[in-house]
Parts: sequence; structure tokens; C-alpha cells
Amino acid sequence: MYNSIEIDRKRLTIMGVKFSDLKTLENTASAIGSNMFEGFRPTQRSIEFIRDYIMGKISLDDLIIYTKKKTYV
Repeated sequence: MYNSIEIDRKRLTIMGVKFSDLKTLENTASAIGSNMFEGFRPTQRSIEFIRDYIMGKISLDDLIIYTKKKTYV
């Protein structure tokens, strides 16, 4: 089942997580939405990880490590 998440393009937030620009917000929302169709349930922490990966603040290897450890919960 697909659940909606709160996206505020005026405040540049997804579920309360702040973004620096609209492009990053939309790219992150797209990535999250694709995964939600497969059962992913985003948390604020998981949104931060995805945002940081898209912005280049963390590497793909780091993202994989965080995912395996379920640090995003």
C-alpha cells in the first residue's frame, strides 16, 4: 500500500526535513516515492540520508553501510 508523505515546496521540507533548494527536494522526493512503491516507509532520518547522498555529503558506500545497519530508523 502506498502512503503519502508531507512535502512542502514553499518551506522546502519533506516530513519536516529542510532542503536548501527545490531541485534537491524534488530529486529526493522522487527517490523516496520510487522506493515507497516497493514497501519503503520513510522516516525523517532516512530522508536526511537520501538528501545528504543526493547532495554529495555522503558516499554511496556510506549510504549502503547506513542502510545495512538500519541507522535510518
